Amino acid sequence: MRVLARLRARADAAYDNTYHNKLRGRLWGALEGTEYDAVHDKQQPKPFCYSNPFPPGDMTEGDERTLLIASPDQELLAHIAADLQADPELNIGEMPFVVDGFSTVSPDVGEPGTSGTLDTGTGVLVRIPPWRFDEYGIDVDHEEAEFWRPEHTMEPFQNQIEANLDQKHDLYAPDYLPGPSDTDGDLFDSYELIKTFAIPVTPTTGVTETWVLSKWRFDYTVRDDDHRRHLNLALDVGLGERNSLGFGFINIIDNA
Repeated sequence: MRVLARLRARADAAYDNTYHNKLRGRLWGALEGTEYDAVHDKQQPKPFCYSNPFPPGDMTEGDERTLLIASPDQELLAHIAADLQADPELNIGEMPFVVDGFSTVSPDVGEPGTSGTLDTGTGVLVRIPPWRFDEYGIDVDHEEAEFWRPEHTMEPFQNQIEANLDQKHDLYAPDYLPGPSDTDGDLFDSYELIKTFAIPVTPTTGVTETWVLSKWRFDYTVRDDDHRRHLNLALDVGLGERNSLGFGFINIIDNA
């Protein structure tokens, strides 16, 4: 499920591509004092992800933008919406907005047999753990996790996003239902790499790092109800790592 927040620029502003930490802080602030507050410091995938304020581009006062916040937990979204409604001033990095209104949307990849395309609205973060370097033939001069790049081939990318979605399934889906790695077939029919790029990211206050991300289009055909559930979970919690920083947010751009 998703909350769609309609934003209006309160002043002229350049688009801030390093908005991630500031927006994350506001969303966690909205959950402060709720049952979700305890999740903040847990070393596990978080139960929400969000888009960039779109469309990107410099703004003049009064311009409109949209922000989507997704979660498998309707109550979590209700807390965030209530906070933004009570305090509609929303400063995202150097971009000053006011929240003008909300609506809810529930994207669905479709019933078994449906084909479609998913697009990454924000860059996907995939890091390959050092204990898998030999398996993938990765020769690097460090022992930290390696950001995925096209030269690493598709195998580690596919394996890592499936393993990550397995973690999220274990956390946010009923125990009796099979996860992505418990079923036959790939998550997607095809993977079209749009681009890789590096940006500065502030994962912790006072610490800035350069992360390598990738943007994709994924074609899919829903095999069965389990596959449908896995794809819809990815819509709710994002693909890859650090979704609560705004990475790995995906949208349906075509289905039939």
